[in-house]
Amino acid sequence: MFSRCLKMSALCAGVAMLSVAGSAFAMAQSWPAQPIKIVIGFGPGSAADILARLVGKRMESSLGQPIVVENRPGNSSMIAAETVTRAPADGYMLFMATIANTLNPAETKSGFDLGKEMAPITLLGVVPNVLVAHPSVPANNLQELIALAKSKPEGLTFGSSGYATASYMAAELFNAKAGTHIPMVPYQGGSNQAVSDLLAGRITLMFNVAATLAPQVEAGRLKAFAVAQAKRASIMPDVPTLAEAGMAGYDAGIWIGLLAPKATPQAIVEKLSTAANAALNDAEVRAALKVQGTDPVGGTPREFADFIRADIEKWTAMLASSSPAK
Repeated sequence: MFSRCLKMSALCAGVAMLSVAGSAFAMAQSWPAQPIKIVIGFGPGSAADILARLVGKRMESSLGQPIVVENRPGNSSMIAAETVTRAPADGYMLFMATIANTLNPAETKSGFDLGKEMAPITLLGVVPNVLVAHPSVPANNLQELIALAKSKPEGLTFGSSGYATASYMAAELFNAKAGTHIPMVPYQGGSNQAVSDLLAGRITLMFNVAATLAPQVEAGRLKAFAVAQAKRASIMPDVPTLAEAGMAGYDAGIWIGLLAPKATPQAIVEKLSTAANAALNDAEVRAALKVQGTDPVGGTPREFADFIRADIEKWTAMLASSSPAK
């Protein structure tokens, strides 16, 4: 009798699992049946906003439904992230994440884990950071800059957009890998003031967005040493990566990716990923992104999940060894 009960229980469990799987498959087959919303934690005109609108417009033709972009800025994009985590897991509300969503939880120790609390879809692109210096800095390549920093560290300063921002962490990662101790000058008002002071020579070094700095480099008002990501920036193709310049394993690009609520059916996640990758391969989209200084990436949900995990581990370790006093 007991054995028969066990068999019946197993059979019922199996039927239930098949029913759930069948329901999820049916949902995915009919999806999407209404407009899709992409929530962004930054305002209109930001890199994430522009990327969402360019890619979203192209995804509409693949999915057959309108894609609406909603801007919900605040708390380093975490308000938008939390909004989407509470949304129904039906694929109709998505989140445009950035490096801020791995840096902010690591800094605040909030316990929010992007890769675990959402379903990664695709790493859409990176906005390259570039290491630049005021022309008065007596170094012409990365090795000369590192040698200068070790011999006269008091003569150099890194400007940043504030503690635990992308520019700050890029500089911290540089110091850690180079074995240097170039001091930080955080600008709580953002990067515009830092760039102004860099151009005036009040600070000497900075990591910032390549699209912002490229005109200054071309005009000779700044000198570029290297791009802070794994591949060269399309907007500055002649500038080597830090790895090419001799700093192996360095990657601090500002990434942007698409995610869904955690329990979204995998079949829907795959549909979204396929549509997003098709958009990134569109010639018009790629040309528009190049003008904006964003390099398209693409890839599978698993690859994006692995990327998020590595990013969280990297910046958590870096923040543990840094402090606002540095």
